[in-house]
Amino acid sequence: MPNPTLEEQPCSNFYGGINSNVPLFDVSKTDFETHDQDNATKKIEPQVIPIQQLLFDEQLRIPNYQRPYKWSLKNVNDLLNDILLFKEKPAYRLGTIVYHQNYSVHENKTVNDIVDGQQRTITLLLIALAIQNNITLQQKLKSANVDVKRIELTDKLKFTNNLSKHNIRENYREIVRRIVDFDAKTVEFFYKKCEVVKVVLNDISEAFQFFDSQNARGVDLNPHDLLKAFHLREMMDNTSEAERIKIVESWENMELTKLKNTFANFLFRIRNWANGNTARRFTKADISIFKGISPNIKEPYPFASIYRISHFYIEGYNNDFNRNIDQKHLSYPYQLDQVVINGKRFFEMITHYADAIKNLKVPIEKEGIAKDILKVLDNYDGMHRTGDKYVRNLFNCALMYYIDKFGLVEIERAIERIFIWAYTVRLTQHAVQLATVDNYALQEPQVFKTIKNALQPNEFLNLKLKGLKDTVESAKTEKIKNLFKQLNYIYE
Repeated sequence: MPNPTLEEQPCSNFYGGINSNVPLFDVSKTDFETHDQDNATKKIEPQVIPIQQLLFDEQLRIPNYQRPYKWSLKNVNDLLNDILLFKEKPAYRLGTIVYHQNYSVHENKTVNDIVDGQQRTITLLLIALAIQNNITLQQKLKSANVDVKRIELTDKLKFTNNLSKHNIRENYREIVRRIVDFDAKTVEFFYKKCEVVKVVLNDISEAFQFFDSQNARGVDLNPHDLLKAFHLREMMDNTSEAERIKIVESWENMELTKLKNTFANFLFRIRNWANGNTARRFTKADISIFKGISPNIKEPYPFASIYRISHFYIEGYNNDFNRNIDQKHLSYPYQLDQVVINGKRFFEMITHYADAIKNLKVPIEKEGIAKDILKVLDNYDGMHRTGDKYVRNLFNCALMYYIDKFGLVEIERAIERIFIWAYTVRLTQHAVQLATVDNYALQEPQVFKTIKNALQPNEFLNLKLKGLKDTVESAKTEKIKNLFKQLNYIYE
């Protein structure tokens, strides 16, 4: 029997916590299909149910063949944050739960074994347990006339795996700490307005076939597809349908390779390296780095004011009737390390940087070392090797980050400094892997962090770089080595 391995993500990172007015898919219009051994197609009719119906289902079981419970504290906090954030919404969709409905000889009754969705379901059960064990919250529910049936969790949370037991204990303690933020209205929202899509199958092989098809779809779903869904939802309350259609068309018309390159090789790495974090592979687990503040939500945080003011000023300027006369347009002043503004600005930002990456050609008018460096990087013998491509990406990211912050001020010196720093790793390593470059970006002199904190170009340009005594001998990097010698960075 196959063992489910789909790594469920918390709502804000995977399913995106959807408003019922903005469904991820319309269950009433969507047919799920499976194929039996005779290749006949069967239609599966999913059902949207509230969390209370999920948790109070006496037939609900978590079978022994399921993998250990592995949700982290971050996963749990993301889910709790989403519940608190969206509690004013009419509904909030948490994803799909797939059941295998079968007869249990041991219990002498029909049970619903969870095939897909156990990580999320266990966490929801822990939240329910914390709610009913919080005396203060129970008093608030009584005062507000909110009647919540008690749930029997003994059988549902019975585990033998030590990892599952450890994670359940740790996550429950965290939920108990966070449940103090719940009031009667939040509890009512949790049970009655938070929803899942319920899919019930009677044949175990059919259930796992459905699970595998959903898993395959999940693998194919790129991180930027999840971000698209999240930011489109953020646009619903403050944009017209025409604006949303235009943005979707622009996004869909962008080449997939260009979109992937923009996120994975530039924005993800620059933002992480600037914050001192590793940045090897951009996955679904990393999409929170591209979520930020919403213009239409009044967060009580002073830091958000500057972004909100800028957003609405530019909106007002571009929508003013005078623009019909002067035909001027003011673009938002994006920065690579800025807090992301959810919704429309996010899509604009990605388009802005996708174009900037495509046109990352620095105009060097006068002859000199900077022009020589750029020329060599575009034609030296080893440039097409995998390791050299990683180093070139490191160079391009640092150069783009500098230009994004300081423009072309002192650009010749900047190119020289970034070149020496980035290609030191090429001249001193026999083999350069992605991990090599990632580790190097986080070591002293921490170029990305220095650019982030610099207020003047010289604060970066005066960075101390070490000369090289020993280098790897290779004919393919001879031109690179000659530039190091010319700049007195190789001591022989």
